[in-house]
Amino acid sequence: MLTPGARFTWWQATPLVEQEYDVADAPMDGEMDSTFFLTKDKNIIPHTYPCRTAYIGDVRDREPEPAFAPDWSTARNVLPMGSAFLDLSGFWYRATRLGGWARTAVVSHTAGAARLGLSAAGAAKLFVNGTAAGWLAPARRNAADTVEIDVTLAEGVNELAIWFEDLAERDAVVRLELAWLDGPEAEAAIPFDAPRATVAAVASAIEAMHLDAKHYAGEDVWLDLPVPFPGPVTGTITVAGDFMAHDAQHFPLEIAAGAARAKLCNSAELRADYRYFHFDLSCNGFSTQATLGAEIVGAHAPAPATLAARIEEALDWIARNAEDDTQTALACLDRGTPEALDRADAIIAHELGGIERCHDCADFALVPLIWGRTLYGDRIRSALRDRIDAAMLSYRYWMDEPGNDVQWYFSENHALLFHTAAYLAGLHLPDATFARSGRTGLAQSAAGKDRLDGWFDHFEAAEMAEFNSAPYFPIDLKGLTALWALAPDADIKARAGAAIARLVEIVANSAHHGVITAAQGRSYEHTLCTTTTMELSGLARLLWGLGGHGAHVNALAEVALALRDHALALPALAARASWPDDGTAQEWRFTQGRVGDAPFARLYHHKTSETAMGSAARYRWGDWGYQETLIHARIGRDPRAQMWINHPGEVKQSGFGRPSFWGGSANVPRVQQYRDLALVLFAGVPPQLDFTHAWFPTPVFDDWSVDGQRAAARAGDG
Repeated sequence: MLTPGARFTWWQATPLVEQEYDVADAPMDGEMDSTFFLTKDKNIIPHTYPCRTAYIGDVRDREPEPAFAPDWSTARNVLPMGSAFLDLSGFWYRATRLGGWARTAVVSHTAGAARLGLSAAGAAKLFVNGTAAGWLAPARRNAADTVEIDVTLAEGVNELAIWFEDLAERDAVVRLELAWLDGPEAEAAIPFDAPRATVAAVASAIEAMHLDAKHYAGEDVWLDLPVPFPGPVTGTITVAGDFMAHDAQHFPLEIAAGAARAKLCNSAELRADYRYFHFDLSCNGFSTQATLGAEIVGAHAPAPATLAARIEEALDWIARNAEDDTQTALACLDRGTPEALDRADAIIAHELGGIERCHDCADFALVPLIWGRTLYGDRIRSALRDRIDAAMLSYRYWMDEPGNDVQWYFSENHALLFHTAAYLAGLHLPDATFARSGRTGLAQSAAGKDRLDGWFDHFEAAEMAEFNSAPYFPIDLKGLTALWALAPDADIKARAGAAIARLVEIVANSAHHGVITAAQGRSYEHTLCTTTTMELSGLARLLWGLGGHGAHVNALAEVALALRDHALALPALAARASWPDDGTAQEWRFTQGRVGDAPFARLYHHKTSETAMGSAARYRWGDWGYQETLIHARIGRDPRAQMWINHPGEVKQSGFGRPSFWGGSANVPRVQQYRDLALVLFAGVPPQLDFTHAWFPTPVFDDWSVDGQRAAARAGDG
């Protein structure tokens, strides 16, 4: 029976109808906001783009009208998987207006009045048995409001259908929640055209199924099924990287009725990276979806003994094995073989589309492209060179230039790349006119230099609010190495070199045998659950002969080229990054970021040859979190033997929430660490989830035990 507060969790959802939401080009006010995730309103990002302002004017507090009637034959079936809401979140590179239908059902034992609670961020309208019952239209970004709606139910099955819409800007949290508040005796029903027993059996199988490992190095990938499916399963598996990934692979799915496991593919066929396995499956006439994740580790011989050899290894590996990205194109241009140059041309032609349209994260692609155009222009087809130059002239380099994009200007890493791109593109095209600013290239470069000076002032005073960040340190190195290699101004080059050396020192201090092990200011599932395929591990292999390479690269080719061709010299930190001495330990305290005159993050790290742990002390105790991982540890020398504790921001695994299931914490814990001992105290509040959990990978430990809420493990001598 439904009780007050119960959520409806069985849903059908029609395909989203998407239309770019372009407003008139206009400048924005604002500057870099290094601590943009510090908000008074939970963890809701405060900055508002012109498209959101226009959308609010179009939608807020206006009764939504469906743009089309639902065709439920096209709908997908969404199982609860523990979640209280329907989650259609994702990532859109430009402002995009979304619309669609979703439905669930309720069985009322008698006819009568009921009250429901409807929550949405954009706009939503509830229909009961086809009749409009109520609506809300807050038009807020990634933050839902709730309205209570009085409805009349018929005896028996009642369809509860919702027309919804939203504006997606980059990462968009698109969720619908429908709660039972009051009414006659009733129970939730399934909206699917399938027997309830079949649906329940499929749901049980999916909830229990898992990959047979979280890390693969050439082995077959098997799906373990502790609860077998009720019949034969057919479908497809799409294997892809994170939301920024550039490629995907597809495999057929066949599972025999009652099977306890099924082979999916061989991991040697997959890119070395954290990969998501997206299942689209059908069993006994019922179709649904699921997602699981695992790290794919490529085959690596021991790292070459010399830095020169490791540089060539890195460039070769990237050119042949990395994802289709302009960083890969840069490595291909350097290799210069016909095959490599063909790949570079194909990558550049594809990536230019996002730059020309000012997609979010186009700055990530533009900086390596400027490097390639500047130093390897003779290896790029003339028509493609012209297109690159035209893209540089039409691009939006900062928010004070007119545009209608949703590029993220505010974080430290993006700001650095925008200013780097403006500075270098202006130098490359000194006499041309940059369309959005109206400046000549020399003036555009001068504006970029002024902003770079401000960025370096910030860095030299505060360093990184995105502290120890495995995903974002490579982005910072992307910009800094480009400046080191290409800047004609001695002061910019010197400041970039010092910043590179400092970030590399932080990585060395925070690494354990070449794999970063530390509290992180921003993190994701796909960066926490990886080991030797994260890019900072590739950096450790390049610099110190530790770690391995992964397919997702943002800076590694640039670092290699800066070392080989541009006299970048870095301190010898191999022993510190590995810490091989059994009889000693490193205890390290440092601060990152600033809020006013106070340090933002006070960081503590302790490691021996067999243990490492890092944490953030006195950091925002009890606040709503964003993407921070506040405690992280490893034991032994197997990089997979890692642990962390977090307070999930959502129940859905592999979701788009910030915080997510593994990345970040809904409630920021109090952490106190002394050497290899730490105390972690969470104090969550509704509507945050009522549990915390630990990443505790038992298959990689030599010994382990779990007794209630107590766990212990040994790996190697740790």
